[in-house]
Amino acid sequence: MISVADLLTNNRVPGNYFAVDAYVKGDLEMGLLENRRGDRLLALPETLIQGIYSGLQKETGQASRLVLFNCGRWWGKNFYTRFREELTDYYGTALADMSMLEFLNSLQSCWVAYGWGKIELDQSHQQRGFLLIKTVGSPFANHAPKGDVPICFLEAGVLSAFFSQLTGRELHCLQTACESLGADCNQFLLGLTNRLQPAESMVENHLDHDAIVQKICA
Repeated sequence: MISVADLLTNNRVPGNYFAVDAYVKGDLEMGLLENRRGDRLLALPETLIQGIYSGLQKETGQASRLVLFNCGRWWGKNFYTRFREELTDYYGTALADMSMLEFLNSLQSCWVAYGWGKIELDQSHQQRGFLLIKTVGSPFANHAPKGDVPICFLEAGVLSAFFSQLTGRELHCLQTACESLGADCNQFLLGLTNRLQPAESMVENHLDHDAIVQKICA
């Protein structure tokens, strides 16, 4: 018979590391937010997000898209490093050795814990070299100034860097649908830069997500 002790890992049963009630810890008197490992967390108020977008637009114009994307790239590299270290320390398993289900569940829980909404991955076009990513409830889409093209450049940069680090290949990320434009979710295409270049003009010409995917994956 299998004993209870045999089911334990280091005398504990690992749960959902990124469960919000266990992951985020606050000290109201000190005004501090920390994760369960003791690392500092930063809260971004709505007004700050709005100010970042409007300030960059005023100071840099169209270049604000690139600035936000590059900031997201820097953020995404650090996010990947922390994500990998926390999971490895908690589960005692290297990120590369985790099952796809474990990885997806951890990423989705982490996205919620960080207050970025919900995230889903669609691997149906993986054989053609593309990964489709969907987010819902993005604070960046909800609080950034409305425009005529998708505006989650910061998130696109985060996703680009995160999956570049994860796969060991330099990947680009392009947003093709946005909640700020009335879509029910934010859609992103992830792939090699040269393969995504044709899709950039399609986004500028306001093609919808399904049409872009159909053309780029043909």
